[in-house]
Amino acid sequence: MSNSVIRRPFQYTYTNATFIIIGINLLFYILNEIIPNSRIYTALNVTYVLQAHYYWQFITYMFTHANLSHIFFNMLGLFFFGIATEKTLGSKEFILFYLLIGFFSGLVSFLVYWVTGSYYTFLLGASGAVYGVLFLYAVLFPSSKIYIWGILPIPAPLLVAIYAGIEIASQFMNTQSGISHMTHLSGFLFTWLYIRIRLGIKPWQVWKNTFR
Repeated sequence: MSNSVIRRPFQYTYTNATFIIIGINLLFYILNEIIPNSRIYTALNVTYVLQAHYYWQFITYMFTHANLSHIFFNMLGLFFFGIATEKTLGSKEFILFYLLIGFFSGLVSFLVYWVTGSYYTFLLGASGAVYGVLFLYAVLFPSSKIYIWGILPIPAPLLVAIYAGIEIASQFMNTQSGISHMTHLSGFLFTWLYIRIRLGIKPWQVWKNTFR
């Protein structure tokens, strides 16, 4: 496939896809709360994919959350960083980006679970895709400052670096927190590839030119 096809842009449209994605997450959460056992059909699990052929879980896992705080913080991040990112890219590009990052982040975790024999582990949550949105936001708006706790301003690229460092440390420390750090790191990795290949942007160059 040629670069011209890979980088061919969509016609720009803006349809509030961020709010639609948040809405779908809320609907999934309500369904999962009403029918708790439904999470075994929507979260991503090696056994269910390989034996029951629940291939849709590679998509539905990113709309499935464990509890109220889980979905709240993921949707808060998507709200703050997704709207501006979507307005810049256009809704079609944003949806493609979000779903691809979520899919490939889940695929990496699935393969890790498969190889390590973690057949009873369920992957769920939008974190991989949301981390990707944060990364892309930091590239599109490198001068933007994010206020931690509402008082501490941190440049968006620095926040990405901090999060990446935390995830790498947590992954290698093998913390038993129930958080899939591999999914988060995969979100960053595949976002980097998407930005370089699809958008033709060099993140390091953008940040270098911003802070030199």
